[in-house]
Amino acid sequence: MTTPTTAATAPALKQTLGTLQLWGIAVGLVISGEYFGWSYGWASAGTLGFTVTALFIALMYTCFIFSFTELTTAIPQAGGPFAYSKAAFGPGGAYLAGAATLFEFVFAPPAIALAIGAYLNVQFPALDPKLAAVGAYLVFMTLNIVGVQLAASFELLMTVLAIGELLVFMGVVAPGFSIANFVRGGWAGQDRFGAAAIPGMLAAVPFAIWFFLAIEGVAMAAEEAKNPRRSIPIAYVSGILTLVALAIGVMVFAGGAGDWTRLANINDPLPQAMKGIVGADSNWLHMLVWLGLFGLVASFHGIILGYSRQIFALAREGFLPRFLARIHPRFRTPHRAILAGGAVGIAAIFSDGLVRFGGQTLTANIVTLSVFGAITMYIVSMLSLFKLRRTAPGMARPFRTPLYPWLPGFALFAAVVCLVTMVYYNFLIFCVYAALLALGYLVFLLGRGKRAAQAGAETA
Repeated sequence: MTTPTTAATAPALKQTLGTLQLWGIAVGLVISGEYFGWSYGWASAGTLGFTVTALFIALMYTCFIFSFTELTTAIPQAGGPFAYSKAAFGPGGAYLAGAATLFEFVFAPPAIALAIGAYLNVQFPALDPKLAAVGAYLVFMTLNIVGVQLAASFELLMTVLAIGELLVFMGVVAPGFSIANFVRGGWAGQDRFGAAAIPGMLAAVPFAIWFFLAIEGVAMAAEEAKNPRRSIPIAYVSGILTLVALAIGVMVFAGGAGDWTRLANINDPLPQAMKGIVGADSNWLHMLVWLGLFGLVASFHGIILGYSRQIFALAREGFLPRFLARIHPRFRTPHRAILAGGAVGIAAIFSDGLVRFGGQTLTANIVTLSVFGAITMYIVSMLSLFKLRRTAPGMARPFRTPLYPWLPGFALFAAVVCLVTMVYYNFLIFCVYAALLALGYLVFLLGRGKRAAQAGAETA
């Protein structure tokens, strides 16, 4: 006679991650954003205008992380925002948070993989960037399947190397730094701040978000932490402080190293800034170009870990096909969820340059879709925090949000401002995002009866 599998008897994720590894995941998820992407904000806002935008976003993320940590430690589940919203708002809220998180974590890796491929193509011109990007997926999906302990240790190593490189960059360009270079033309093409600078500052919001996007992915590793109620708050708080310091340092030193307008529309602002100080043949420059891969790899590898746990959690609850929730019998990792997210990413890679929408390639647009997902998830998470404080006051909260309700209130307000701004400047992509959410919700409603029947059979 076969005993039916229930939630209590199902294979579980291994609890192996310590505080330092969680910090490595928190910083590594994000650190590629310090290397590229953010400098496009200078093109629309100028250095000073973008600094204001970036500080606003940094404050939003800081308030958000201090608030989000309360949820993560109170409900340490692999679903992260999905689990918090389910506790606060039921299945409908769980769907919205889970789908938004999937948009963020599934659609960000293809862009990073293509950046890895483009970088390798510079060093090896005969190498097809798309094949290199697919190769990155295969290597790091395999690493994630083999074991979370190995994956997290690798992530920590890549993160430390990437941070070291950013510090080397700041040290090398410091002798050529001039505050006059940084402030020249800093208000969106005008000499001083005025109302005309505000549209450019608002348009730069996505590039400021890129500095910190995906740090909340640590929540998806909560079930695999040895002591989540102690280690996650330390990892989150130290992680956001590390990233804020690096973002300010990189932005200021790059902008003050010479003519910042040369860096505003390129994918490699740090090597180009350093080139102006040490010359094109310097060994320092060659080191930066080669080691720049570490930042991309750290984020790419970490986000694979994040999306796989989100897919696993949604499938375990019946919001996605349940076969995606299977745990590898040997490695105890969600191998099917890892492969499913990778399949979507690889499809996006080969769609790059073939599909255009709103005047941009598909891959350019999926980055924006990822940001839409992130902002939606931030809003739902903060609403969940407020709701659970009211409806579940007795819930165990190992970490309580300081300055409640002001910190989560500001995080919620800032996220709404970002969403409105994103919709205004990316309306067509928002329509696609909203349509996909609505389609997914329809499928969710149609499958509600089947999920209820399955749940009843498991508890019978």
